[in-house]
Amino acid sequence: MAVALLNLSCLGLGYVFLKHWKSAAVCWAATVALLVVALPADPDGVPLGALVAYGLFLLLAAADGARRGLRANPDTLALPAPRRGLALPAALALLLVVPGGGTFAYGAARDEAIEQSLLDRLAAADTQVKQGEGQSFPSVETTYRQALATYQDIGARHAGSRAAKQVPDRLVTYYKTVSAPYDKQDYCNAVAPLKHLRALPETVDRKLLGSLVGKADDPLAQSLFECGTRTIGLAGQESTSGDQLNELLSTFPQSPYATKVEPTLREGLRTRDKSLAVSPCDGVAELRRFDTTVGLLPNTTFAALGQDAKRSIQRGDFACGIDHFKKKEYDEAVSAMNDYVKAYPGSPQNAQARNVAIAAEIAQETPAAGDKVPSGDTADGSGQPMVVSNDGPGEVELLYTGPVTGRITIPACGSCKTYPTLLIPKGGSLKPCSGSSSKYPKRTLTLPPGNYQMLQKRAGTTTSQEVKKGSTTKIESGYTYTNCLYVTSLY
Repeated sequence: MAVALLNLSCLGLGYVFLKHWKSAAVCWAATVALLVVALPADPDGVPLGALVAYGLFLLLAAADGARRGLRANPDTLALPAPRRGLALPAALALLLVVPGGGTFAYGAARDEAIEQSLLDRLAAADTQVKQGEGQSFPSVETTYRQALATYQDIGARHAGSRAAKQVPDRLVTYYKTVSAPYDKQDYCNAVAPLKHLRALPETVDRKLLGSLVGKADDPLAQSLFECGTRTIGLAGQESTSGDQLNELLSTFPQSPYATKVEPTLREGLRTRDKSLAVSPCDGVAELRRFDTTVGLLPNTTFAALGQDAKRSIQRGDFACGIDHFKKKEYDEAVSAMNDYVKAYPGSPQNAQARNVAIAAEIAQETPAAGDKVPSGDTADGSGQPMVVSNDGPGEVELLYTGPVTGRITIPACGSCKTYPTLLIPKGGSLKPCSGSSSKYPKRTLTLPPGNYQMLQKRAGTTTSQEVKKGSTTKIESGYTYTNCLYVTSLY
């Protein structure tokens, strides 16, 4: 029994007691092999296979030692007779001290290895957070979340470790790093990271977060307000601005920033309305984007602001058309003013808008028509009569601008044809407007005295292209005028 127990002590001392040195050496080699596998201590401990193999080896060594002990010659034992009685107590003591002490020592080493492993993981997470500094949150969000998961795992699953005690401070650093755009007043880029920080209690133990719980609420409300109100009206930001302001109003309805949204936007509308006097076309484009965002906000609060924005847009549309005319951008002026008349049929400025479109169309052929922005005045029956006849195929439209502006359409002359310009037979039979007055469709204008620019427009047919011809006419008091319109061709 003493030999068996001495062999279980992991040192092969039973074989030493028997002076069986080869077997003792095998025991020592097995123990050394176990130490090589087990040391240095690993957080995962000794591989299970190695422990099982070594345990079986010890049992075999104990059984073999017991067998050999039963057959041993007392005279050949390592201890003299007087001391042999101490073998069994010594074996029991060694069995407790060596395996037990070794297990305790290895456990302490393994605990330290685990601590070091946790500290290494903590340092790796710190490095991940450090790498995210100065980068946009979406580009490093995955890395941030990996670091956060490490902090949560260490702090919750290894609460008593040295590394876990450092997690709260690490989370403070994490918060400061992620919220850096807010500290720099980069409010638009601060929204996403602050939303992430506000949601930390959903993934991280509140005890670890401490005072960080709820800390992102006010900064997030401010960022939503600042970004939403600053980007409203910018190209491509219509929906984004609306989403941010709606999130502010729904998530933080009691926040002072929520109550500032409507007055801030109203002040922004006043500023944009004033800008129409400087750059009306750019201003009205921004107003449309502004109005789009306002339309996304709660109607109960922002309906009046939306109506005011639409009135500003109407003023801007008219001012933009006038601006195009003054800059001699006549195509754009015609389009803008015609669109204005269609969009605002009840506007008191419709008459002037029509006249500006007419003058712009004439100015494309007769530049003098663009020298002055026409008023909304039209022929009212006072002035000098001008009879306009149509000696040509198809109906003809006559545009005029001067003291008054307008347009008339004269029906087609069914029996009229075009006049050749190269070969005109003698005798005058092909002279334009030479037939009886009753032959030609006609309209009468009454024009106040002054200089007029006119444009004849005749639509294209299956045998001819569209015809445009500009002219200038002076109307004087005391005269009656006639104007006969016809078409010429090269043959």
